Amino acid sequence: MSAQPKRASSSVDGSNDSPAPEKKAASKRPGLSLKARALNFLSRREYSRLELGRRLAAHAESAEEVEALLDALVEQKWLSNERFANSVVNRRASRVGARVILQELRQHGVDVHQTEIIKEELMATELERAKQVWGKKFSAPPEDARSYAKQYRFMASRGFSGRILQQILGDWEEDPA
Repeated sequence: MSAQPKRASSSVDGSNDSPAPEKKAASKRPGLSLKARALNFLSRREYSRLELGRRLAAHAESAEEVEALLDALVEQKWLSNERFANSVVNRRASRVGARVILQELRQHGVDVHQTEIIKEELMATELERAKQVWGKKFSAPPEDARSYAKQYRFMASRGFSGRILQQILGDWEEDPA
């Protein structure tokens, strides 16, 4: 056998029938329509209307085209800000506080009414979730001001309120040494 099988596929005029490698690498999926791209995104996870619109804008000819598609997706129930909000809560609530989740929902353009409903639900379970997060990270209550500050900063960076943190960490100061 010869070591030149690729040259054997050339036609008589010297052109190569196989596609050029540059054309393959030009775009991942050049032939997808805007709706196919949207459904491709939505098949992986929930998106807010604002977030999906931003992703599709680069592939659309006009903003009106994107808005029309988003309206159709909402009408066909492929796209829902309420489902997106619930997925964010389910994904993030076990690790972060209500403040972080609500900020994320606002950034993604979720309706104010919907965020108020979610806020009420999150605040009802905030103390229990904070205790779980604290228990995973720290094995013992703070012993001194330095460890108290460290634990407080960690929990505050996770989005838990100061009131909740005082309930969890506040007892160390009251115990006589």
